[in-house]
Amino acid sequence: MDTDSAQLEQSLLLPPAQAAFATDEVEGLPGPVQRYLRWAVLPGTPLARAARLRMRGHIKLGRWLPFSAEETLAPHAGFVWPASVLGVMAGSDRCVHGDGGMDWKLLGRRTVVHAEGPDVSRSAAERGAAEAIWVPTVLLPRFGVTWEAIDHSHLVARYGMGEHPVENHLHVDPDTGRLLRFHLDRWGDPDETGTWRPVPFGGDATGWRTFGGVTVPSAGRVGWFYGTRDFVPRGEFFRYEITGLELVG
Repeated sequence: MDTDSAQLEQSLLLPPAQAAFATDEVEGLPGPVQRYLRWAVLPGTPLARAARLRMRGHIKLGRWLPFSAEETLAPHAGFVWPASVLGVMAGSDRCVHGDGGMDWKLLGRRTVVHAEGPDVSRSAAERGAAEAIWVPTVLLPRFGVTWEAIDHSHLVARYGMGEHPVENHLHVDPDTGRLLRFHLDRWGDPDETGTWRPVPFGGDATGWRTFGGVTVPSAGRVGWFYGTRDFVPRGEFFRYEITGLELVG
C-alpha cells in the first residue's frame, strides 16, 4: 500500500460512539426496522462508525476475473478499497470526505484506469453509503439515519455520506429481519455513453456471517440495472465473499 492510501485509510478510522448496543436503542422505530437492526447488531456490540474488511470473489472486466481486496469503510465518511485482480492488476477505488477516484495499474507499471471529478465522486459516495449494510451499527438513528417501513419486508433508510444523500432500500425476511437484498439509485454511466445519471444499483445476499457482534451479508452479487431485466446479462459485475470484518474501536 502506498503512503497516500495509508493516510486516507487512517483518516477513516473513526472512533466508536461511547456506548454499546442495547435493544432499547431501536424502540420507537417501525417493527420491521427493529427486527432488522436487532438481527444485524447483537446486544453489547460497540457502536462502531468504521470497519476493516477482507474479501475475495470475481469481478467482471469483460470477463469474470478473480480478485482479493481489503477495505477501510466508514459509510458516513468514505472508503478505500485496495484490491488485486488476477494477480496482475492492482489499485484502488476510494471516496474520502467527498473526494472520489479510481487508480489501477497493470503489473505495477502501466496505468489502465484513472478517474476523478464530480461525477466519479458522487458515484463513489453513493457506493460507500450503500455499503453500510456491512457496518450496520452506523444505521442506527443516533448517526442521523431516518427509517421508513413500506411494508413488513421493505425498509427505506435515508442518510448520507458527507453531503451526498442516499435513500437505501433494504428487503428483509419479515419474520427474522435477515437482510436479503438492497437497492438504490446510484449516479453512474455504466454504458460509458458520457451521460451520467441515476441508475438502479443493488444486489442479492446469498450468505450471512456474524463478525464481532454484527451479522452481515457475507456473500452475494452486485451490479447496475438492479431490478430490471438487464441486471444479469450486463449489469451484474461483482460477486463477493467477506472473509473478515473487524469493527473499529
